Amino acid sequence: MAFFRKIKVRFSSIYHDLEALFRRIPAIPRNLMVTALFLCAAYWASSILISHTGGENNSALVFVLAVVLISLLTSGYFYGIAASIIGALCINIYFMAPYAQFSLTRAGYPVAMLSMVAISCVVCALTARVKKQAVEAARREKNTKALYEMNEKLNAEKAAIQLQSEREAIRGNILRAVSHDLRTPLTAISGAVSVLLSSPEVSPKNLSMLTDIKRDADSLIVMVENLLSVTRLQDGTFPLKKQEEMLEEVAGDALLTTRRHFPDCHIAMDLSEDILYLPMDPLLIKQVIVNLLENAIRHSGDLEHIRLSLFRQEDYAVVEVRDKGCGLLPEVCQAIQAGKPLPQSLSGDTTRGMGIGLSVCQRIIKAHGGFFAAGNDPEGGAVFRFGLPMEEHSHE
Repeated sequence: MAFFRKIKVRFSSIYHDLEALFRRIPAIPRNLMVTALFLCAAYWASSILISHTGGENNSALVFVLAVVLISLLTSGYFYGIAASIIGALCINIYFMAPYAQFSLTRAGYPVAMLSMVAISCVVCALTARVKKQAVEAARREKNTKALYEMNEKLNAEKAAIQLQSEREAIRGNILRAVSHDLRTPLTAISGAVSVLLSSPEVSPKNLSMLTDIKRDADSLIVMVENLLSVTRLQDGTFPLKKQEEMLEEVAGDALLTTRRHFPDCHIAMDLSEDILYLPMDPLLIKQVIVNLLENAIRHSGDLEHIRLSLFRQEDYAVVEVRDKGCGLLPEVCQAIQAGKPLPQSLSGDTTRGMGIGLSVCQRIIKAHGGFFAAGNDPEGGAVFRFGLPMEEHSHE
């Protein structure tokens, strides 16, 4: 059995190789070659039959079989019909008396020839229709398979999106719960330290330690507020309370808040010549500006050249924060421009809180229908910029 199986596999391989080689021949030469080959084979088989049977032979059936095979292996109707006409002439000349000449004088010869040509044409047409139906069935099978694969892919993507949505919901619930639990003790710690700092009995050594505790507690409070803002914006439970406000007043309030937290830092402010009066949620926009200023102070290493600028750009009121620090890494710029979280490799102490703060900023500005961008200044340092529409959009 193993021997016959090997022979079968071998012949199957040879057949597929020959078929592939045959398909490489151009269509017209290939069809002509097939037609000539089977007509010659039918002539040869009919010659053998007439040599054994004398005048009685089945050459008509042999040529009809040849026409069927030609119709199967060639494209279109032309080659099968041409083969049927050539076959009828060959039968009349070589396999009907008088031999070696064309004759329609005997009774029944015209009917026999016309009948053979008609039968061959009908067989050719039926064969061509079967081939066409087979091609159409193959095409439909291919389309069905493609639709099935596309449906499977869409189902997989739908399941992945649903799973991601569930994960985001769980993550948001955890962040919200943790943030609420942390905010109260952190506020108490910050308040208690403020009381201790105001006491005249605190030694210089303890004063330095209490100052560090106060600064870290305030940083954690800001981070917790950012987490709460992110989860509320994601859930849609933090609706915007827009009202017409002057951007200069909101930015000035944010600047005073930042200076209270960082009294040793110098921040310059450039105001626009135009009055930037536009609809916004002032508390959220103030949070965005404070986040950007604190990021510049904490992560740039520059405490002397931070600049807050306000100006109008087309239909947007733009707020820009510049520093002269070390700038942003390319992957950080790409993540901010794409609205994605910062890479995991940048989650160390030097960037602590940057990802959360910028995520809050992006979501707040997006909720206002504005734009948020970040990059590096060619002269050195990082540039953060966001724009708010001067007028309310119809879709908001």
